[in-house]
Amino acid sequence: MRPAPPVEALKRIVDVALAEDLGDAGDITTDSVIPPGTPIQAEIRSRQAGRIAGVDVIAIAVARFPDPATVTIVAADGSDVAPGDIVAGLSGSARTVLCAERTILNVLGRLSGIATATNAAVRLIAGTRAVIKDTRKTTPGLRALERYAVAVGGGVNHRSGLYDAVLIKDNHIGIAGSITVAVERVRSRLGAAIPVQVEVESMDELEEALRCRVSAVLLDNMSPDQLRLATRLIDGRCHTEASGGITLANVREVAATGVDAISLGWLTHSARVLDLGMDLWWARQGSNL
Repeated sequence: MRPAPPVEALKRIVDVALAEDLGDAGDITTDSVIPPGTPIQAEIRSRQAGRIAGVDVIAIAVARFPDPATVTIVAADGSDVAPGDIVAGLSGSARTVLCAERTILNVLGRLSGIATATNAAVRLIAGTRAVIKDTRKTTPGLRALERYAVAVGGGVNHRSGLYDAVLIKDNHIGIAGSITVAVERVRSRLGAAIPVQVEVESMDELEEALRCRVSAVLLDNMSPDQLRLATRLIDGRCHTEASGGITLANVREVAATGVDAISLGWLTHSARVLDLGMDLWWARQGSNL
């Protein structure tokens, strides 16, 4: 089930973005050129195919200004759009719409880009047992929003942070001395029932993790042949997740190895922004600004 839109996180990023854009002086260009009370109509359109995420940012942004503007959502979160499709309409104060425009397009484009990239990967692995997962490779301060965008794209959220799930990685293992020692230390501190996931890079490490009866293994930077061998060795004894070096070009091949999940860091650190634009009309004269 898709999570509810993270409205509070959207409010926080809107406040930060508007403060960054307006500074102490406000929009000196709009305030100079556009008389108070000037009405406007606008449409946000997609300039390319994609999946929409984050439309609540539109109403949140315009509500931060004293002069009112009305928002009509046409493409809700999760909608797939084609080039030229309308995402939302706005009407009301020209000053409000112009001041909020860049913040709206920046946030909506970023989240929709992540949802679009995620959905592309999800479509490519359709019919396999695998799901697409995100990682902690998120933009600082935007994790809740970017995780939401992954979910809108059809992906599955991994752990929220370092505090809510155990993932023993190569550096932990190196410092502890072995997988066995690292797992024992986790269970000694957090209890024997705590789910433990361990990153493994070889069959020897995988066999050690299995002897420790871990809940999940992260099969890192393994080839499809290695992944097939690993899933046969595991034989359903724990959850399997493939990670590292996986792109849209090979994600289907990875999914076909029988892994349960595929984690893709680039969904949040490298996804292209969905190209969106705002077309404005000055209601008094009907001319395109």
